[in-house]
Amino acid sequence: MLPAETAHRAALTLLRLGAPLVPHAEADDARLSVSAFGLDFPNPIGLAAGFDKDVRVPDAMLRLGFGFIECGTLTPRPQTGNPRPRLFRLAADGAVINRMGFNNEGVAYAAARLRKRSRNGILGINIGANKDSSDRIADYRIAFAALAPFADYVAVNVSSPNTPGLRGLQNRNELTRLLHMLVLERDVLKCHAPLLLKIAPDIELDTLDDIVEVALGAGIEGLIVSNTTTARPPSLKSVHAAESGGLSGKPLFELSTGLLRQTRARVGTKLALVGVGGVSSGESAYAKIRAGASLVQLYTALAFEGPALIARIKNELLGLIVRDGFGRLADAIGADAAV
Repeated sequence: MLPAETAHRAALTLLRLGAPLVPHAEADDARLSVSAFGLDFPNPIGLAAGFDKDVRVPDAMLRLGFGFIECGTLTPRPQTGNPRPRLFRLAADGAVINRMGFNNEGVAYAAARLRKRSRNGILGINIGANKDSSDRIADYRIAFAALAPFADYVAVNVSSPNTPGLRGLQNRNELTRLLHMLVLERDVLKCHAPLLLKIAPDIELDTLDDIVEVALGAGIEGLIVSNTTTARPPSLKSVHAAESGGLSGKPLFELSTGLLRQTRARVGTKLALVGVGGVSSGESAYAKIRAGASLVQLYTALAFEGPALIARIKNELLGLIVRDGFGRLADAIGADAAV
């Protein structure tokens, strides 16, 4: 009933004010547990970055039943993002277009909140660069140093379409500099937070080859596949279909899952993969897991269906592994990739 960004802000405010009242979801069935990049997840369903940009309600969201939460994207300095309107529901398509532009309060505010937080549940922090930065690679170092000590993992976002030029950091030379710098910074800080790289769904396969080679050479732990797309499938029905920005939700499923399969074919089990894009059911989550994802994330479907979606997906996953004769969900990871 509300405009999209107003509804988002209202949800965050209600969760923040009423966080102690959010009931804990039922304990997860042990068959849903997954291990990835050195962490043990009670279930593989995560909340993607973008909902809780400033680390305001991670524990309230964990209580809803997510296996992990990713907050951000956070930049070194606060920034307001792009002019409004910048968030559009495509209800007929089960999709959203956003051109938010890394609006956030900056790493200092987030670090202050994290410093006071008890470390319950798995929390990832997604980092990026300021739009007007003269040295974007330095921005990632600053953000990592400020936030990694409080994170269970750090996601490096070089794939948002809403910061001009940011996706250029996916090219071989820039990415090599960035990832090697972050791994070195992690060693200097004596920090053990796994590093994951979040990539765009629109890349060519030769670019994927470069990304995989650089990621393996740098010694990071995983890839998040994928961010939103700038493509506009002809099937879109909404009046907002021509808005600029990143498209997420159901229309992204095939594109992102196809890239996930290609990534799994290149990395095997050397890197953990997180599948993102169009997850809205147990079946779509399971398809990403069978394609090679150890974990999946969602956001757009939550905006349309609400928190009951989380328990439904987990129950559907249990039914799917029973149907296919797996003793636990982890046994299904990459099942289609092995065929």
